[in-house]
Amino acid sequence: MLVRVLVGRRSEFIGLLRLAAPLVLAQLAQNGLGFVDTLMVGRLGPGALAAMALGTTTFFTTAIITSSVLYAVGPTVAQAIGGGRRDEAGHVASQAMWLALVFAVPGLVIFNTVGPLLQQLGLEPETVRLASGYLRAISFGYPFYLGFQALRGFLEGNGDARPIMFIAFLGVGLNVLLCEALIFGHFGFPALGVIGTGYATATVYFVMFGLVALLITWRYPMQRILRGMAQVRPQLMRELVRVGWPIGFTTGLEVGLFSLSALLMGRFGDDVLAAHQVAIQSASMTFMLPLGMAIATGVLVGQAAGRGDEAAVRRMGFMGIGVAVAFMVLTASLFAFAPRLVIGLYTDLSDPANSSMIATAMSFLAIAALFQLFDGVQVTAIGALRGLKDTRVPMFLTLVSYWVVGMPLGLLLAFELGVGARGLWFGMVAGLATSAVLMTYRFARRSRPTRAGASAPTAV
Repeated sequence: MLVRVLVGRRSEFIGLLRLAAPLVLAQLAQNGLGFVDTLMVGRLGPGALAAMALGTTTFFTTAIITSSVLYAVGPTVAQAIGGGRRDEAGHVASQAMWLALVFAVPGLVIFNTVGPLLQQLGLEPETVRLASGYLRAISFGYPFYLGFQALRGFLEGNGDARPIMFIAFLGVGLNVLLCEALIFGHFGFPALGVIGTGYATATVYFVMFGLVALLITWRYPMQRILRGMAQVRPQLMRELVRVGWPIGFTTGLEVGLFSLSALLMGRFGDDVLAAHQVAIQSASMTFMLPLGMAIATGVLVGQAAGRGDEAAVRRMGFMGIGVAVAFMVLTASLFAFAPRLVIGLYTDLSDPANSSMIATAMSFLAIAALFQLFDGVQVTAIGALRGLKDTRVPMFLTLVSYWVVGMPLGLLLAFELGVGARGLWFGMVAGLATSAVLMTYRFARRSRPTRAGASAPTAV
C-alpha cells in the first residue's frame, strides 16, 4: 500500500520532499547543537561525558516537554492557511509567544534547583556538580529556545521551511566557535569545561530567536505577530492549549522513557553511561530525518484537512510514513554494520582507557538499528495525526506503549533477569514497536474517507 501511495501522486510526493528536505536539515542542524557539545566534551574524558549526559538529559526532558505544547502552532496555522484564514494564522503565532513566556518559568526553576535531587540518584558527586553547573548556565537561553519554537511553528504552518534551515545551520556554526572558546579557554575566554557548553548553547538560542523574529517581521509584515502580543485572544489561546497539552504530555511520556533509562544507566557506572550517551545521541541525530518528515507530513495533512480534501489527508499521511521508513532503513544499516565508524566520531578508538565504553556502545548501537525502524514509523504517524489535531487518543496510546509495555519490560530485563544495561534498550525498542503499530492503525482509521468525502474532488 505504501509503495502505491508513494508512486501514485508524483507531484504530491515531490511537494512533500520539497517541504521535508529543509525541515530535515533544520532538525539535523538543531540537534547538531547537542551533537557538537557531545563531540567536544568527549575530548575531556568519560567523566565529563557522563556529566554531559546527565545535564542534557535533564535539560532536554524539560525543554522538549514544555516546547511540545507549542507543536500545536504548526497544524493550527496550517489548517488556517488551508482554509484561507491568513489573519488567524498570525494571531495563532502571537498567542503562542505568550505561551512560550509562561512555559519558561517552570523550566528556569527546575534548572536552577535540581542539583540536590540529582545527588539522591547515587551518582558520582563530581558528575552531579558539573551537570548542575551546566544546567544553571544553559537556563539563560531557555526562554529564547521556547520563543524560537513558537515562531518556527508559524513558518512551518505556512510551508516556509527554508529560513528555519538557514538559521539552524548558523546556530550550529556559532555553537562550534563558542564551545571551542568556553570549553577549552581559547580566544581569551576562560576554560569552563562542561559548564562552558551551557553558556555557549544559551547564547546560540538567543541569537536564533532574534534572527527568526527579525525575519518574520520582515517577511510577514501584514501578520504583525510581535505587535499582536499586545492583545490576548482567549479563544485562540484555549485552542492552542487544547491541541497542545496532549502533545506535551505525549512527548513527556516518550522523553520520560528515554530520560529514566539514561538515569538508570548511571547505576551501571560512568563507562556505561558514556556509552549510552554516544548511542542515544547517534540515534537522536538520525531521528531528525523522520522527525522532519513528520513535521512536513503534519503540515500537508493539516492543509488538506483545512480545505476539506479527505483523500489527500490519507495520501499525504501514508506517503510520509513510507518515506520515513526508507530513511530509517539506511540509518539502521549504518548502526548495524559500521558501529565503530559512528563511535569514532565521539572518542579515540585507539585509547585503551576507552575500550570498555567502546564495547558497550557497540552493543547499544546494534539494538539501536532495530530501534530506528520503529521510531521512524511512530513519529511520522503521530505527525499525520497532529495534522488532524488528533492528539488526545495518541496520548493514551503512548502511555500504553512506553509505560505499560516499554519501561516495565526494560526494568524486568535489566534488573530481574540479569540482562543488564542492554535490557533497558530492549525495553525502549518494545515501547517504540508498540507505538508504531498503534499510531499507524489510528491514522488509518481516522483518515478513512467518509461516504460524503469519497466523492469529493481531489486537489491537485
